[in-house]
Amino acid sequence: MTLSPNLRAALFMAISMAGFTLNDALTKTVIGDMSAAQVMLVRGTFATIMIGLLAWHGGVLSSLSSLRRPLVAVRAASEVGSTLCFLAALAQMPLANVSAILQALPLAVTMGAALFLHEPVGWRRWTAILAGFAGVMIIVRPGFEGFNSYSLLALLCVAFCALRDLVTRRIPEDIPSLAVSFATALFVTVVGGFLVVPYGGWTELTVTSTSMLLGAAILLIVGYQFIIMAMRAGDISFVAPFRYTALIWALLLGLLVFGEVPDFAMLLGAAIVVASGLYTLYRERHAGKTQPVTDTTSPAMAPDGV
Repeated sequence: MTLSPNLRAALFMAISMAGFTLNDALTKTVIGDMSAAQVMLVRGTFATIMIGLLAWHGGVLSSLSSLRRPLVAVRAASEVGSTLCFLAALAQMPLANVSAILQALPLAVTMGAALFLHEPVGWRRWTAILAGFAGVMIIVRPGFEGFNSYSLLALLCVAFCALRDLVTRRIPEDIPSLAVSFATALFVTVVGGFLVVPYGGWTELTVTSTSMLLGAAILLIVGYQFIIMAMRAGDISFVAPFRYTALIWALLLGLLVFGEVPDFAMLLGAAIVVASGLYTLYRERHAGKTQPVTDTTSPAMAPDGV
């Protein structure tokens, strides 16, 4: 049976989201035994080497001199902030809860584009944004039983990621995306190295922990390669909603690997966030935008050092 281009692209997108979420699961397994800074350093080293090889193969390393721009530095700093918040939240929260909160990223980027880049956003999308963040509040549950203060770090992670993605849209098109990814990964890795001591020092690496972090880095690359294949194979309007399969993977992995059973409030809030994101995507398409905000956010909707 031969799949149509759109169905093949949807499959690629689902595989990409699985790769990103498996990376999160492996990282969550390791983060209990070592600091976030050490995770950034070790995983970042593996990822930087692999991205560097891809950049070398693609002939973009010669463009690294063009990266000396303030926007590239702001993007890298935003990625550092989001990674630190994400790892801290991931260590103390169920995987699915963190993933559900991060699904609000496209809504945050849409809001940021309206407020700071003066992009037109009508009342329907503003309503969807407000509904989406109401869904996030249901997941977070501030002031109620079950509230986890680390969920505020997940929200701060969304803010850092939104800043990262808004800045990325302002980086000149003549700078290759792979070069920006390499520079960001390198910066995150170096900052992780500097923070190892302030974050509690070095924990001896075992074969298991090293293998998991290597596997996490490989899964990041797999995720990025499959999302590129997805965007090239099918129509973006058909493929983009399948990014939300990341939440399904997070629910399954949380249940099967960590024994995390989602409660009703989490499922309700996640459903509202995803529905709001899908409606925002629909409205952006209906408004005739050639590059919807939802398509310009980071593929994994999470910090990954690239």
